[in-house]
Amino acid sequence: MKAAVLDRYDKNGTTLVVKDVPTPEPGPHEVLVRIHTAAVNPLDNMIVRGEVRLIVPYRTPLVMGNEFSGTVVRAGADAGRFKPGDRVYGRMPLAKIGAFAEYAAVDESALAHVPGYLSMEEAACVPLTALTALQAIDLMEAQPGQTLFISGGTGSLGAMAIPIAARMGLIVATNGSARNEERVRGLGASTFIDYKTQLYVDELHDVDCVLDTLGERELPDEFAVLKPGGHLVSLRGTPNGRFAKREGFPLFKRALFGLAGRKLDRMAARKQQTYDFIFVHEDGAQLEHIAELFPAERPLAVSIDGTYALDQVNDALERVRTGHSQGKTLLRIEQA
Repeated sequence: MKAAVLDRYDKNGTTLVVKDVPTPEPGPHEVLVRIHTAAVNPLDNMIVRGEVRLIVPYRTPLVMGNEFSGTVVRAGADAGRFKPGDRVYGRMPLAKIGAFAEYAAVDESALAHVPGYLSMEEAACVPLTALTALQAIDLMEAQPGQTLFISGGTGSLGAMAIPIAARMGLIVATNGSARNEERVRGLGASTFIDYKTQLYVDELHDVDCVLDTLGERELPDEFAVLKPGGHLVSLRGTPNGRFAKREGFPLFKRALFGLAGRKLDRMAARKQQTYDFIFVHEDGAQLEHIAELFPAERPLAVSIDGTYALDQVNDALERVRTGHSQGKTLLRIEQA
């Protein structure tokens, strides 16, 4: 089969090579999926640059790709949730990525059925951002009626997190460029702050939860708008000891991350707040919950920026790297 392979890490970025590799055989709890569409994400560029090696130490050569939709071909001996022909989507298991390929063997626990109203292209846009939103909200222990501030919520993460949070009963605030206000309010945001004319630190107070998408330069202000005892979850901050313990890392890694995240833990402790870093993991059951939150009569909307062929994978990665995408960048996996 054809696959896009990373032969070596390069902190400055490197090109993937599309070449023939053996078609995987599904293990007992896996299903073989014929990949229809894969999504390209900032995470893929981070992996190429070696930026997540402390969290997930992938060995090269590595078939790349984290998010996909496809059709089940056959199931392993002990896999019984899916049958051949089922439309499925998912985030590849952390320990075994490989969606930039014609086929992938995926643990069935990572998969969910594609909602009937979504095309295969639309379905490939969902797993990574939807799981990120659900897992962050779960980690916050956010309850209906509470307030959630999503920093920089006009991007692809916000486009998924805002409607999910709103459907779960949270009152959502976000900030960004004024040209996105109407769209973001349509997704479910109750409060929109134009970052060019307003400072969210002046507009928001005693927020129950914060989802940080911008990183450490914004964290002091995000903690400032968070109420005493509130919970901040970051996608871009420094991993800390709580993260390492939650992930079951060995003691030396817990100590390492504990030291790295100490500054942010102390910042949170000033007002008995909680800081957590999140690195999204696969979860088919949570994806099935998306279909419950967004039934056909109130469907989930997705945005596609552009679609590339597998042999254009490096162009797609560059499109995402430059930050010019206005939605998901996809790879249409053509079968030989």
